[in-house]
Amino acid sequence: MSQLRTVQVLGGGSAGSSAHVRSLAAGLVARGVRVTVCAPAALEREFDFRGAGAHFVPVPRRGDPVAVGALRAVCAGADVVHAHGLHAAVRTALALGGRRAIPLVVTWHTFPQALRSGRAGGTPFHAEGARGRLLGVLERRAARAAAVVLGTSSDLVDRARRCGARDARLAAVAVPGPRTPAPDGKARAELGAVDRPLLMAVGSLVEHRGYDVLLDAAHHWKALDPVPLLAIAGEGRQRAALQRRIEAEALPVKLLGRRDDVTELLAAADAAVLASRWEGRSLLAQEALRLGVPLVATAVGGIPELVGDAAELVPYGDAAALGDAVARLLADPGRCRELAEAGLVQAAGWPTEDETVAQVLSVYDELTQRQGL
Repeated sequence: MSQLRTVQVLGGGSAGSSAHVRSLAAGLVARGVRVTVCAPAALEREFDFRGAGAHFVPVPRRGDPVAVGALRAVCAGADVVHAHGLHAAVRTALALGGRRAIPLVVTWHTFPQALRSGRAGGTPFHAEGARGRLLGVLERRAARAAAVVLGTSSDLVDRARRCGARDARLAAVAVPGPRTPAPDGKARAELGAVDRPLLMAVGSLVEHRGYDVLLDAAHHWKALDPVPLLAIAGEGRQRAALQRRIEAEALPVKLLGRRDDVTELLAAADAAVLASRWEGRSLLAQEALRLGVPLVATAVGGIPELVGDAAELVPYGDAAALGDAVARLLADPGRCRELAEAGLVQAAGWPTEDETVAQVLSVYDELTQRQGL
């Protein structure tokens, strides 16, 4: 049998989807599959797809004829093409030009950014106006062009089916687990949290992460003694606005910017906080549970099925509930220990990287056999 050839396509590439493609590439190469990754050059520098054994072709995150043509040339020699995310899926469908001879697999890692306008409870709704209508059209086009849509949470699978996917399946995405660092007080000392509780939030500083609600919740912690420090690792367009609020309201919050020691910071924290409007398989939630760090998170998207009973869950947008949940947790060491232990148990039940690769490869085999390859 000839060597299976697959092309993995990333658009902008969130940290989760890019880490997944890196893991997937390494696992497929180890199983004898020829893997080519098409993505913006910046992602290769950060995730080193070549280091995983894949061929890498830089393709910018654009939908112009030049970018689509470059993608078309790479995909022409593939047995299966696998796109990750909405924009990558739409561009790849254009590149394939409706050629069903090359099966297209699409993984939906998250909802499109502008669709995340949900209320408490976490169900996203379409954005208003022309952009919302356009995103709806793109979703339907991507879903219908795919031979198989893989959703990282049940609500994504349901949405793909509503958008007309011929075959939509749940496919939990495993990414490498964090290296467990040795106990070290340097991280807390650097942040000024030696004699006070340390809370960690991680993620890009954009609207759907719910940092405005998180800052509202921080008002509740100002009455605690000692006052907890909330450290936020991440960068994004909301940074200036968040910093203005922190200073104007004298909030016990530090914006750390982009960090390469997130695992160490998280391991040093007393609790992790996730205030997002929507999440699929949140990297922060996964790392916190794997490290045994108690987690307070919004009950949205794929979070409840990801964490089970191993986290304190609150409604999205309810700053009082979020603040109270954190305060109760910090005042109850026994509950912290319970959540830490439950997190380790919950994480042990998640699919491994090998199981994730095996599931994806079984989809490829199914599609290529159907094509008679």
